[in-house]
Amino acid sequence: MPDRFQVTKADEDTALDYNQDESASGKLLGDIHDETLDSGDIHRAEENQKSNIDPNLYLYDDDLETRPHISTFISSIANYENTIPAATDPDAKPAAPSARMGTLIGVFLPCIQNIFGVILFIRLTWVVGTAGAVCGFLIVLTCCCVTMLTAISMSAIATNGVVPAGGSYFMISRSLGPEFGGAVGMLFYTGTTLAAAMYIVGAVEIVLTYMAPWASIFGDFTKDADAMYNNFRVYGTLLLIFMGLIVFVGVKFVNKFATVALACVILSIIAVYVGIFDNIHGNEKLYMCVLGKRLLKDIPLDNCTKEDSFMRDIYCPDGKCEEYFLANNVTKVKGIKGLASGVFYDNIWPSFLENGQFISYGKNAVDIENTNGQSYNQIMADITTSFTLLIGIFFPSVTGIMAGSNRSGDLADAQKSIPIGTICAILTTSTVYLSSVMFFAGTVDNLLLRDKFGQSIGGKLVVANIAWPNQWVILIGSFLSTLGAGLQSLTGAPRLLQAIARDEIIPFLAPFAKSSSRGEPTRALLLTIVICQGGILLGNVDLLAPLLSMFFLMCYGFVNLACAVQTLLRTPNWRPRFKFYHWSLSLIGLTLCISVMIMTSWYFALIAMGMAIIIYKYIEYRGAEKEWGDGIRGMALTAARYSLLRLEEGPPHTKNWRPQILVLSKLNDNLLPKYRKIFSFATQLKAGKGLTICVSVIKGDHTKITNKAVDAKSTLRKYMTDEKVKGFCDVLVSQQIGEGLSSVIQTIGLGGMKPNTVIIGWPYSWRQEGRNSWKTFIQTVRTVAACHMALMVPKGINFYPESNHKIGGNIDIWWIVHDGGLLMLLPFLLKQHRTWRNCKLRIFTVAQIEDNSIQMKKDLKTFLYHLRIEADVEVVEMNNSDISAYTYERTLMMEQRNQMLRALGLNKKENSKVVQTIVDHHYDATKTASKVRFADPTIEEIQHHDSQNDEKRNSIDLDGPENADTPETTSNKDESTEKADGDFKSSVKPDEFNVRRMHTAIKLNEVIVEKSQDAQLVIMNLPGPPREVRAERESNYMEFLEVLTEGLEKVLMVRGGGREVITIYS
Repeated sequence: MPDRFQVTKADEDTALDYNQDESASGKLLGDIHDETLDSGDIHRAEENQKSNIDPNLYLYDDDLETRPHISTFISSIANYENTIPAATDPDAKPAAPSARMGTLIGVFLPCIQNIFGVILFIRLTWVVGTAGAVCGFLIVLTCCCVTMLTAISMSAIATNGVVPAGGSYFMISRSLGPEFGGAVGMLFYTGTTLAAAMYIVGAVEIVLTYMAPWASIFGDFTKDADAMYNNFRVYGTLLLIFMGLIVFVGVKFVNKFATVALACVILSIIAVYVGIFDNIHGNEKLYMCVLGKRLLKDIPLDNCTKEDSFMRDIYCPDGKCEEYFLANNVTKVKGIKGLASGVFYDNIWPSFLENGQFISYGKNAVDIENTNGQSYNQIMADITTSFTLLIGIFFPSVTGIMAGSNRSGDLADAQKSIPIGTICAILTTSTVYLSSVMFFAGTVDNLLLRDKFGQSIGGKLVVANIAWPNQWVILIGSFLSTLGAGLQSLTGAPRLLQAIARDEIIPFLAPFAKSSSRGEPTRALLLTIVICQGGILLGNVDLLAPLLSMFFLMCYGFVNLACAVQTLLRTPNWRPRFKFYHWSLSLIGLTLCISVMIMTSWYFALIAMGMAIIIYKYIEYRGAEKEWGDGIRGMALTAARYSLLRLEEGPPHTKNWRPQILVLSKLNDNLLPKYRKIFSFATQLKAGKGLTICVSVIKGDHTKITNKAVDAKSTLRKYMTDEKVKGFCDVLVSQQIGEGLSSVIQTIGLGGMKPNTVIIGWPYSWRQEGRNSWKTFIQTVRTVAACHMALMVPKGINFYPESNHKIGGNIDIWWIVHDGGLLMLLPFLLKQHRTWRNCKLRIFTVAQIEDNSIQMKKDLKTFLYHLRIEADVEVVEMNNSDISAYTYERTLMMEQRNQMLRALGLNKKENSKVVQTIVDHHYDATKTASKVRFADPTIEEIQHHDSQNDEKRNSIDLDGPENADTPETTSNKDESTEKADGDFKSSVKPDEFNVRRMHTAIKLNEVIVEKSQDAQLVIMNLPGPPREVRAERESNYMEFLEVLTEGLEKVLMVRGGGREVITIYS
């Protein structure tokens, strides 16, 4: 086996990286040797190759020199690891293999931890009180729908192949290209960084407002909002520096602290639920002081009476009392009323306020308007609220759904765990949020719900006072969980920035690609801290949350766009294992993301969109000039030119490979295509959305038969239209058919839109027509191979189904050697067409004597699992049996026929007659068991156009063992034929080289006929043509192919172009 295919297991990094690169970029599988060697040297070299080639696969020995056997190939794929190897110390001891995480630990719990955040504890009650139960429920439901639809799209992308570590940035950049990938990557990075700022400000708010208000360094912040936000800025900066040092020094601590934070989140939520049912009849812990319908703050409950001097000092400072104070009474109102109280009906409808209005029951202008400009210890709205604004504030509570995909490299089965874990986490958190809206609305008084900072109850956290057994469970739990989420964001954001910088798609980020001596992204961490500090200087969670929502909504929108684009384009590589997706759901998710962005804050939305557009254009157009044409046609031409020039830059990526088909159609004397169904077959392959070009070559002088060429092209176009082949056609006039075909194959196409796959019909009458027939065929096969193009040879094309028919049964793939994966891709493409959609795939491969058949079958199933192709697998064991007498006899017949033809030197007519006689005798002697007669498909059309020559053409074009067995042919033997018949019975020993190839053909044919005789289509590797340009070798090659396909009705022989066309990667 050549060195380039001796692939070691995943722990050997060099071999893995090489094969990753080769599979992903579509490099040549093997070099095609162009040296012209002496025929005798080649023959002797071939004779000496016996030890390393399995006798059952000797026909493919030339292929096995440059292309791996299936057992070798799928073994390397089955042992592939999708983690990125870290830098290792050559002197260090080998580390124990890391544990591969399952769905619960690897996806579900991390998503739960990242989704539940600070908003749940410090803002959800305020959202419910302001929006009411109905609108609050709709706000939460809208946000949850956005994340659920995004999770469905993300699951489709994540299960479309093996996803290396990289999360959403990797998935989108590989799905939509570097421009979208870079833009989304920077948006996701910015969102993650601002999330860290929000968590830090939220943690400071929990401490200063509810745990240690005495720590304020700017005075009493309950009376001055600016003092509160200044406190947040100072303490937030100090906390950011402290957390940045922790991330810089000890990432291990961050990972361990994540478990503590997760436990705090879960325990806090359980405590809240227990507390809600424990306080079903309310409690006496919290009372509020209410003036009329207005909520008051900083009023001790003992002084909460209208006659109390404390109250009069506030409302009657100069002996003249405030009008609203005189007109209304002061009452004490229970804050936690319980589910049994019926307070839910008071919290159904929204209570949106403008900045500066009083918080009060109802919407009476007398109660909510501040007419004299004094607050008098009455709580006022600090921002103008609306339905859309609350969506923006709440939306960060549902982000974090990418946590599972970000860990894809550590999962045992990412394609299974990511969809299940992410969707279950969203369902769980959505259930908690939606039920919390209802429970809070049914438990807490409306005024207390709308008191954002708990000023009416002495600066206490409302959720904490609902919880069981006491408020410190929630205060400590929410602080630690918020701190943990902030540390996770500060840890993940620099690594995401470093990954973008290392992709080299944004040049100005190049300095951030470097790591420290400890392997940490220090430079990226410093930039992250600077951006995070900018978020902290805003000082307000209510300002940070909508801005943060913009970046996450943009990121989620691009995820939905990526899934919709991939689904609508239906590229061959788009085969997600997650089936519960649809392009319409992705478009709905994209529309929701954009709508929520615009509704929430149009200016923040413009900032995020502008940032994305600038990055996209920078990546797309750096160093390139944009050229515009005139009008619509000019733009179309410019787009076509731009696309062609971009395609010219290099070979297509493996994921973008699709069959660009060149159909070589042979014309009869009436300038009609001989094989009409070859166009139907091309149409059925068009599920790959590739390009199709149909070309015919006419023998003659172009200056003299120009009109014939024009007529032939019109006929070709008509056939293509009838068979619904979308593409182009052309006719070439050449002095020699073979040279014309060679010119077409080498020059057809424009720029990057050159065909990569050739379809050519099988020469059914090669025995009758002599060397000219097989010479053209084999010359074409050699030319296609030299151009690194794939080749498909349909045999029995007359039996192929029409495009308007539907068939059922099996498509059998006989995978002997790996030559780029075309054998795997073709049946998948055929099944996209309705004609073959109901067929099942069966893959057969041949085990050599030293192969472990059980392990080989397991590896092949693993390979198909990664390819997202559903097929039955069978490994066929072919024992090393001795070469049979039948094989020797058939080989001898073949050789003697060649010798006789060379010795006789007959003219073409006599040649045809003698060949037919030898064929008659040969098949009469061997009595083969073939039940299929391959008829030339042109018979029917020739009869239609030239009925007078019907009998003659039938006698010439029919090709099969039974067709030759006629009394007329036998009676036409002349003296030369009698001599040939006598020589036929000589006992000359055949060439061992030919015997071994004939043995392979016969043995494989026996197995294929046994397993696949009833298959709707048999797809197999086409053995390579002989290297020597000798008539005997070429004739023998054609005989080997005939033997290989005997007894099969519909056969498609395939030879890859030497490039990988299918990949397991996303």
